[in-house]
Amino acid sequence: MLFSFSNYYDPDNVRFGSLCVFNDDTVQQGRGFSTHPHSEMEIISVVLEGEITHEDNMGNKGVLGKGEVQCITAGTGIQHSELNTGKEPLHFYQIWILPSGSRLEPAYSQKKFEESGWKNQLLPLASGQGFEHALKINADATIFRSCLEKGNIIHFNSQEKRCIFIYISAGELSVNGQRIGQGDQARIDLEQAIHMEAVSSGTPAEFFLIDLPRQGSKK
Repeated sequence: MLFSFSNYYDPDNVRFGSLCVFNDDTVQQGRGFSTHPHSEMEIISVVLEGEITHEDNMGNKGVLGKGEVQCITAGTGIQHSELNTGKEPLHFYQIWILPSGSRLEPAYSQKKFEESGWKNQLLPLASGQGFEHALKINADATIFRSCLEKGNIIHFNSQEKRCIFIYISAGELSVNGQRIGQGDQARIDLEQAIHMEAVSSGTPAEFFLIDLPRQGSKK
């Protein structure tokens, strides 16, 4: 857990911009999260390994595998469960972002993305900023994924009153000259020009970048 969540509470680490939760979760076979409620939040799940069996009170039921992304607008309220009914451990990220408005109609979507789409570039997975092939969320934010091989550089220009969150899944990445490795995060809100370079000759730098409003209204 990278932010205050469940039994962990830090008043100085409640959120970053409109990002409230970024959980890096591993769930063993036969375990998971039984039916529970959510409201007034955009919830994005990204499966890295294994599979999630999802069921909710909107009538959605199914399995998400490696490379699949799920977006839920909790809005006025949903109930759902997330279980690992597969044959191997489940590794997934769950991300919560404050919505652009309140009392939204609950909604669900999912999509599989191919690894070639994020190799040496930023691929938008979920966005409320109009990216054509990304899943739509009701938030002024975009979640990107990338796998950057050594010798490749990505330049990203952040706009005024925006902030950037980066999380490293594997390898090592130089962000504006500062090295960060697996499990590290970068929170950037004062620099607009962001330069990312893979610095390891072995494992490529796999990371997620989230572009967010600097201030999100509390719900």
